[in-house]
Amino acid sequence: MKRKWDNMASPRGARRAKAKNRSFATLLAGGLLIGAGLGWFGPDVAQRLGRREPVAQTARDVLSAQFGFCHTGGGTNCVVDGDTFWFHGEKVRVMDIDAPETHDPRCAEEAALGARATQRLQLLMNAGPFSLESGDRDTDRYGRALRVVTRGGASIGETLVAEGLAREWDGARHPWC
Repeated sequence: MKRKWDNMASPRGARRAKAKNRSFATLLAGGLLIGAGLGWFGPDVAQRLGRREPVAQTARDVLSAQFGFCHTGGGTNCVVDGDTFWFHGEKVRVMDIDAPETHDPRCAEEAALGARATQRLQLLMNAGPFSLESGDRDTDRYGRALRVVTRGGASIGETLVAEGLAREWDGARHPWC
């Protein structure tokens, strides 16, 4: 009668034993490598690898000018109101916001808020390099270029909204009074 361990004396049994030992050795080596990796990189490696750092957007902010005010007519590098400006001879409408009117405002409150929005847009435009990004339409019905103005990847229009000087553009004008 053959015993279990007698198979190991046969060539077939020896091959099985070696294969089991190799499998175990491979598994053990893999476990050691994973453990060493976690020890090397720390227990929070999965969190750090899954975390996405913001990509610096400033490299594409290459446009700049010194902006003044141009309340009437055309201009070069000047702010018309809280959502419109001239840049290198082109009239640009900030497409992601609606600011209060400064030309023919409907009430004194709209005129005052519009003046503050205009001054703030001028300060933001003069604060450093920026980018002009196109949207789904190139121009509006008045022929103004529609652009989102960004600096460092952040919308200047959203800054005006956050400060209460404009509202997000929803496709329609709404009264400020």
